[in-house]
Amino acid sequence: MSQQAKHYPHYLDLHPVMQAQGTVRLPGSKSISNRTLLLAALAQGTTQILELLASDDTLVMLNALQQLGVQWTQDGATQNYTVTGADGVLPQHQADLFMGNAGTAIRPLVAALAVIGGDYTLHGVSRMHERPIGDLVDALNQVGAQIEYTGNPGFPPLHIRRGHIHAHRLQVKGNVSSQFLTALLMAAPLMARDHDVTIEVIGELISKPYIEITLNLMQRFGVTVQRDGWQAFTIITGQRYVSPQTIHVEGDASSASYFLAAGAIAGGPVRVEGVGLHSIQGDVRFAEALEKMGATIIRGDNWIEARSNGVLQAIDMDFNHIPDAAMTIAVAALYANGTTTLRNIASWRVKETDRIAAMATELRKLGAIVEEGADYMTVTPPAEIQPATIDTYDDHRMAMCFSLATLDGAARRGAAMRINDPKCVAKTFPDYFEAFAKINHKELF
Repeated sequence: MSQQAKHYPHYLDLHPVMQAQGTVRLPGSKSISNRTLLLAALAQGTTQILELLASDDTLVMLNALQQLGVQWTQDGATQNYTVTGADGVLPQHQADLFMGNAGTAIRPLVAALAVIGGDYTLHGVSRMHERPIGDLVDALNQVGAQIEYTGNPGFPPLHIRRGHIHAHRLQVKGNVSSQFLTALLMAAPLMARDHDVTIEVIGELISKPYIEITLNLMQRFGVTVQRDGWQAFTIITGQRYVSPQTIHVEGDASSASYFLAAGAIAGGPVRVEGVGLHSIQGDVRFAEALEKMGATIIRGDNWIEARSNGVLQAIDMDFNHIPDAAMTIAVAALYANGTTTLRNIASWRVKETDRIAAMATELRKLGAIVEEGADYMTVTPPAEIQPATIDTYDDHRMAMCFSLATLDGAARRGAAMRINDPKCVAKTFPDYFEAFAKINHKELF
């Protein structure tokens, strides 16, 4: 993958920008890329995956699948891959897997490995060992899996041994991460060989649009899930994953948020290509939040365009459905007239970093008045945005969000920003700063 050779400086100095305008071709969706890789590996037949995301998180999944004996090839220097499916089994029954900080990789893999059986250890970077996985492990162990914690209970690293899954019905909590339900759904057809399997959600399910992505992709691979709203999901026995032969990864809607916000703040128009009216990702609804703030949004089949329409308006909105893209609103709030409130964002606390604490700390450096709670944040913009050195907490979205504070908006001017450790963007968007410089018509270095 090309990002392996990419060099990043220790910090990146970004200068104020008068206007953002242009077109950005989005990298592939992380959520779709890692789900598709695992489904292709578990399927019968060979799958060609077009425009897979080139990033640290997909590299983690590719390497893990390789260690598990799944064969894949990359088509030259393109982001097209061919995966030879293992038809519900994995050739290697023993492996030590490094999962980096990729939640979209470790959680579905844990469920699949626990159901298939073998002797596997999974571990990651130190932050991964602080990200909860207990609800998923509990759900699996209650039906016969053998997963042990080798560090702190409730968190990776993990040791999976061959258990005996006897599930007709599983239960999982929905209020910490939707990835736990995604993991069980993706592994469920492997459990439903002889009988139907129902997964019940206990309590509130957060980040529902990510479950829609999971169900959509499972259907592309031949498995239909019967639903009782958001409370129960049933996989009828006898279904198996079958390759759709070719599948195209749409652009990353979370990554689109930075460019759409740039257009809404600094004139525009800025167009993103790769997502549009028919996207299966919930984060395309980020554009609705920009519309509420007063931006002009136009949508096509495979593109979305944003332009500013005067001073942005402060909003008070529930962002439970789009927690990743919501971070971009917190920075866009610097350009609004009044206090913006982001509600129902408790999941920020258990992401790549504690994003509520991190965003509050960095926004205050810019002069904003920030109130943070367990599951909400308010942002009141300063009279003038202050130049700042932004710490990124090894969190790709922190680096990308705060680049927007360099923009000149209708309400206030942007300021110079020093972004520390810009290499963190390699997690999902290795070329982010080049793309950002392109719409600002500036040289990056």
